[in-house]
Amino acid sequence: MPAARETTRGPASGATAGRRVTRRVGAASTAPGGLAFGIGLGLICLLALGLRLWGLRTGLPYVYNVDEGAHFVPRAIGMFDQSYDPGYFINPPGLTYVLHAVFQLRWGGGRVQELFAVDPTAVWSLARGTVAVLATASVAALAWAGVRLFDGRVALVAAGLLAVAFLPVHYGHFALNDAPTLLPAGLCLVGVAGVLHRGRPSDFLLAGGGLGAAIAFKYTAGILLLALLAATWLSPVGRRGRLVGLGAAGALTILAFLVLNPYALLDFSEFRRGLAEQSATSGDGGGKLGLADTSGVRYYASTLTWGLGWLPLVAALGGAGGLVRRDRRTALVLLAPLLAFLVFMGLQDRFFARWLLPVYPLLALLAAWGAVHGLTWLAARLPRRLPAWVPALVALVALGAQGLVYAIHNDVVLAREDTRAIARRWMVDHLPVGSKVVLEPIAPNSFVADVGRPSPTRTGERFDKRPWSHFAITPKGKKVPLGDEIRLEDYVRTLRPDLLGSYTRGGYCWVIKGSTMYGRAYVTPKRAPYAVRYYRALERRGTKVFQTSPLAAGADEPPFSFDDSYNARPLGYRRTGPRIVIYRLHGDRCGPRGGGR
Repeated sequence: MPAARETTRGPASGATAGRRVTRRVGAASTAPGGLAFGIGLGLICLLALGLRLWGLRTGLPYVYNVDEGAHFVPRAIGMFDQSYDPGYFINPPGLTYVLHAVFQLRWGGGRVQELFAVDPTAVWSLARGTVAVLATASVAALAWAGVRLFDGRVALVAAGLLAVAFLPVHYGHFALNDAPTLLPAGLCLVGVAGVLHRGRPSDFLLAGGGLGAAIAFKYTAGILLLALLAATWLSPVGRRGRLVGLGAAGALTILAFLVLNPYALLDFSEFRRGLAEQSATSGDGGGKLGLADTSGVRYYASTLTWGLGWLPLVAALGGAGGLVRRDRRTALVLLAPLLAFLVFMGLQDRFFARWLLPVYPLLALLAAWGAVHGLTWLAARLPRRLPAWVPALVALVALGAQGLVYAIHNDVVLAREDTRAIARRWMVDHLPVGSKVVLEPIAPNSFVADVGRPSPTRTGERFDKRPWSHFAITPKGKKVPLGDEIRLEDYVRTLRPDLLGSYTRGGYCWVIKGSTMYGRAYVTPKRAPYAVRYYRALERRGTKVFQTSPLAAGADEPPFSFDDSYNARPLGYRRTGPRIVIYRLHGDRCGPRGGGR
C-alpha cells in the first residue's frame, strides 16, 4: 500500500529533542520489505554476481593489470612466510588480509604458495571470485541504505543500477580494492540513514564501523565522513545524543580501521610514509603522459557518461535538484561528500575513472530517487491510475539499459583470448628458446617465462628480455636518471631512436610494441617527442612479422585513452589487450634478414 514517509526538518535540541516535524515526501512511496521486494533484490544480486563472474579468468595465468599483479594477492601470499606487517601502505591492506584468510581456509600456506608458483590460475581465480562476491554484497548493502533513506522502490532501482553499471561491473572482475570498498561504504550509508532519521546508538555504530572498514579498503572512502557529519547535525536526537553518538561512531571508525589495518598503528612511521607516497603519486603529474584532458573535474564528469551511464547521470542531476527542493536534509547528506570528492579528485594531477568508484553508491541513490519520483509524477497525470511499482520498474529498466549492454559486451570480450596471449603463442611457435627480445611494459615480467616450467636457459625463462633504459629524455633532449626502478608511466619517456642501434649490437632482434605504450606518445607528442621519433624509426628499420588487434577486422584504431585502452567498453572491441606489433630488426648481430637470437 502507498505510504507517506516521515522526515525531520533541522536538528532537534532542547525541549524539542526527539520530536519530529513531518512532511510528505513522495506521494506514491511504498513500504519496504515483503516477498516481492525480497525476490526483486535476490534477482538483482544474482544478475550482479553473474556479470562479475563471467570472464573472471581473463588473461590467466598471466595478470595484465599492473596494480592487480603487484598489490594484494602477492602480498597476501607473502604473509605466509613473513609477518602480518605488510610493510606497504600505499594501498591500505584490508583486502590483503581478507584474501590471506580466504587462501588459508582454502589451501593453507604451503599449498597456496606451491600453486602460485606452478599454477597461479587457481589462486587468481579464487581471489577474483572473492572480490566478485564482495562486490555483489555491496549491491544488497546499497538496497538496505536505499530503504532507510527513501523507500523500497528507490532501493531496488539504486541496487539495480549499481548491479549493471559498467565501471562497478568491470572492476568486480579483478583482485583490486575498488569494487570491494563499496560493501563497507554501503554499510556506512545504512548507518548514516539511521542517524539521519532515528539517531539510535546502533545507527552511529554501524555508520562508524562501515566507515572505518571502507577506509581500510581504500583511503579515499573516507569522504563518507562528510555524510556522517551531516546526518549527525540533522539527526532528530538532542545535542548530547548527537555528540555521544558521533563520539561512538568515531571510536568505532578507528577500531574498524585498525582491525583491518593494525600496522597503521604498530608500524606508524611506515604507514605515514606510505600515505605521503600515495599523495605524491596522485599529485606529481607523473602519469599524465597520454592524458589529453588536463581538467580533472571535466574528466570525471565525462567518465560518468559511460561508467554510470548517460541517463543515470541525468537522473542523478535531476534527483539532486529535486531533493534540494523537497528534502534538503537528505540532499545535504548525499551531496556534501559527492561534491567534495569531485572537487578533491579533480584537483589532483593524475586521474583515472575507477578512482571515482567510492561515490558511485551516492550517485546511484540520487539517480534512483530522481527517476522514480519523476516517473511517479508523470504517472499521476495519466488518465488511468497505474500501480505504484510501475514507475519503479520503468526506472529500473531505463537506468540499467546502457550499463547492461556494455557490461555484457565487456564480459563476452573478457572471456575471449587476450591479444597478448595470441602474440605470445606466435612467439613460442616462431622464436627459438633464448631469443633476445625487447618487450614493452604491456605484460608482466613472467610473460617471457613458461609458467610452472623453467626453460633450459641461464635464467630459466623462455625469452631473454632486455632491461629498459634508466634515463628519461626531456622534450629538449636532456637525459634524466630515473634510478633503479622504472615506473610504468616513465617507460615511454626513456625512448629515443638511438636505442635501436643498441638493440641490434646486443643481439636483441625482436621488438614487441603495444598500443597502451606507443599510444601515449602519439596522443601527447610534444611531451614525448623522442618517443615519437623512436617509433617512427622502428617502423623504418624493422620488418613487421606479426600483429594482432583487439578491434574488429577493419576497425580504425582509436586514440589512446587511459580508460578505453585498458577496458573493453567500446563496442568495437572483440577481445581484450592492446594492439601488438612484433618487429624483426636487422644489422649488427641481428644480420641482414633473420637468424639472430
